[in-house]
Amino acid sequence: MIRNLSPLRFFPRFLPFRALISALGILLGLTQFIAAEETPPPIVFVHGNGDTAALWLTTAWRFETNGWPRDRLHALDLPLPLARDDDGVAQPGRSSATELALRLQAEVARVSRLHGGAKVVMVGNSRGGLAIRNYIANFGGAALVSHAILGGSPNHGVWANAALRPGSEFNGAGPFLTALNSPPGASPGIEVTPGVRWLTIRSDQNDKFAQPDGVWMGAKGMPTGVTYDGPALGGATNVILRERDHREVSYHAEAFTETYRFVTGRSPATTEIAEEPAPTLNGTVTGFAGGSQTNLPVPGATVEIFAVEPTTGARIGPAKHRATVGDDGRWGPFSTEARTYLEFVITAPGHAITHIYRTPFPRSSDLVHLRAERSLKAEGRPAAVVILTRPRGYFGLPRDEVVLDGKNPPAGIPAGVAGVSTTRLELTEGAGRSVSAKFRSGAISEQLTGVAWPAEENRLVFLELHH
Repeated sequence: MIRNLSPLRFFPRFLPFRALISALGILLGLTQFIAAEETPPPIVFVHGNGDTAALWLTTAWRFETNGWPRDRLHALDLPLPLARDDDGVAQPGRSSATELALRLQAEVARVSRLHGGAKVVMVGNSRGGLAIRNYIANFGGAALVSHAILGGSPNHGVWANAALRPGSEFNGAGPFLTALNSPPGASPGIEVTPGVRWLTIRSDQNDKFAQPDGVWMGAKGMPTGVTYDGPALGGATNVILRERDHREVSYHAEAFTETYRFVTGRSPATTEIAEEPAPTLNGTVTGFAGGSQTNLPVPGATVEIFAVEPTTGARIGPAKHRATVGDDGRWGPFSTEARTYLEFVITAPGHAITHIYRTPFPRSSDLVHLRAERSLKAEGRPAAVVILTRPRGYFGLPRDEVVLDGKNPPAGIPAGVAGVSTTRLELTEGAGRSVSAKFRSGAISEQLTGVAWPAEENRLVFLELHH
């Protein structure tokens, strides 16, 4: 978890106590490597379908806290993260399996050269894991990759039916996965490319894309041909994280522990995130193209950042940062404090004015990517729209406590398998007032508050959870 963010009184001229503890945690992690006389290998993180590199933010922080140099952690943003409906048919705003593999090929070659020809560790979630497998099997990756860690990857498909969208890369009976699961020359039961150490991390029964029933495909009652252990692979080390969902098997602290242990041979010193006194943040602004959500930059977008009061979301003074992004989409850098709640405001051509509220950032990062959202329809707009979002996991009931504007649970979160990562509140009146959210899942707890900006001005509000 991120360390407690409540205010502390510090004595002048002395290192703050919490910063001292953070420094000791980092030193402990570094000592592990020094004692082992080894240099941490570079890691390339690959996100899943429709997602962004920003989801690896807390994972990178945990590696850093355990002594991994920041410059050896590389999170790849796939420009068109959504898969095609049929992998062999071009589709606006979407990518093929081959396009992803070639993107990985270029990135791993770059990272290896940057670190003196070192072999690279690859860590992928969902579709990112399939891209890693494809790159290693068919695009030369076995020569440059030492370890491959796949979290929740649908290695045997989201469904396995040769008659149902056979060209999809998510069809376990289709040509793409059939070939990946039958490496040339492999012994019976071996599904992984030799020469690389493989780890899969999966849920027990809580992964929405590893279900025997097609309910999450919109086909309740249809057998998928896939079992709960669909992400597991013959020839790999296969680990189960109980109750974790499709994203948590990559982004949860428990997934970090398994990944760290698999690469280093030992458990991490901590899964907490050590605090820096003055984090510096940066990232890109992305948006929609070809009708699809992309990771392509939006030149000309503007970003404003405000410090806000934690319990009301009210702004504390004028903007702390204001920038118009160029062709690369970068909006920073921006220096803040490790206990300051923030509001990001993105104004981009052809998009809604997007307000994103975040709890404090305990560490620096270049992975604070901001997505401008689609414009609201002009007709029938409510007074305000507030969306609670959990990018690194899904909301699961009764596993989690989820409260939005006093409603526990909010509408739109089904009980059972954790399968939605957002819940939407539409106010018929009361634009401009505060809206609070609370999330608790086991030891994880996070609360934040934002302002319900008026929808009539084409404004959308997001309360975005770190965890």
